[in-house]
Amino acid sequence: MSENVPESHEELLAGEIYAKLGTIMPDGRPQVHQVWCDYDGQYVRVNTLKGRQKDKNLRQRRYATLLLVAPDDPYYWMEIRGHVAERVEGGEADAHIDALAQKYLGQDVFPGREEGHVRVMYKIEPGRIVTGGSRE
Repeated sequence: MSENVPESHEELLAGEIYAKLGTIMPDGRPQVHQVWCDYDGQYVRVNTLKGRQKDKNLRQRRYATLLLVAPDDPYYWMEIRGHVAERVEGGEADAHIDALAQKYLGQDVFPGREEGHVRVMYKIEPGRIVTGGSRE
């Protein structure tokens, strides 16, 4: 069952905040990595390279948790627990990393693109959202 991001905390996904993405390793241990992300109104989207540990973990164990914390207020945060709804390679994933480069770096094209590397976008459907603090 999908849960919507509350309006009170949408700005955490709209801003340039680096999310902490938790995935599950093959032996069951957690792996946490800092990522760029965005929100399309239904899914939280993250991007990585094909073959990276995040990609392997999300492909094989489709659960993810994201934590976003406001840099100016550690008591204003949101945890999103969800599952992978879709994995996308190719042109759509390339366009997504460029959109994230615009959001986080102010650049039209992702500067780290290398020939032969395949970008992968994951669409994570929120199943449970926990929030803390407020901007009021």
